[in-house]
Amino acid sequence: MHTVVRSATKELVIGPDQPFCIIGERINPTGRPKFQEELRAGNLARVEEDVRAQVAGGAMMLDVNMGVPLADEAELLARAVKLVQSMTDLPLCIDSSVVEALDAGLAAYEGKALVNSVTGEQDRLDAILPLVKRYGAAVIALPNEEDEIPEDPRKRLEITKKIVGVATEKYGIPIEDIIIDPLAMPVGANHEYGKLTMEAISLIRDEFDLNTTLGAGNVSFGMPGRHTLGSTFLTMAMHAGLTTAIMDARTPQMVDAIKAADLMMGNDPWGANWISAFRAKQKAQAEAEAAAAAAAQPTT
Repeated sequence: MHTVVRSATKELVIGPDQPFCIIGERINPTGRPKFQEELRAGNLARVEEDVRAQVAGGAMMLDVNMGVPLADEAELLARAVKLVQSMTDLPLCIDSSVVEALDAGLAAYEGKALVNSVTGEQDRLDAILPLVKRYGAAVIALPNEEDEIPEDPRKRLEITKKIVGVATEKYGIPIEDIIIDPLAMPVGANHEYGKLTMEAISLIRDEFDLNTTLGAGNVSFGMPGRHTLGSTFLTMAMHAGLTTAIMDARTPQMVDAIKAADLMMGNDPWGANWISAFRAKQKAQAEAEAAAAAAAQPTT
């Protein structure tokens, strides 16, 4: 199944036969107090820096979150969406738990966005899915209810069935516009969480053939060697059916692992993307070395 999102000028197809979709997560003030202060002052300069870094790292879509305490999130999100779209043609994922902010962000967006996110509680479904339908967006759905993340993958599948039913039957949202986040949980809390998440991905793939995503950093939270753990988990999850992830595109180890897995899974014809990325890194390294050599030359 294919999920299609668009910017004003660019279309992105997400699916099991497509290159894995990297959604850059960095445009988010969570855990970044200085960024939060800047946003409360109306300063979006750091958003520009994050856009450039995520695009350079290989992001194919950008998640935009302006969740800042004591700030007008709706106004900030609308401004950020317009700013990001002025800088890149990548499609955007509009990210907020505040309905008014989602509405403002979607209204400001040019194209078909991805909404992040809705959960299985009926009141959240009835608040967010009408916006998804009104703006013709796609949506990420998390199979949890009442702040509970079920450990049993079959329970996650059960909640997925509920969400799909409400979205398609009550609100007329095409099933292909629903992307499920099967909920990656930290293996530092329970060494079986990675396995359980992959089981949930497989169950959702087999039952619905839906595209799936997750927050790639969650699984390694609190553990050393996070990039190695994240890279290993992502490539295994891709084999289980994962088709996209929200992640920091500035981590070459994880991006390289994804591109290698794309090639091994047959989603990179003739290795074109792998070779192109390799050559780009060679060029960047050569340019950096030349610049360093030039800087080291004595001045006369």
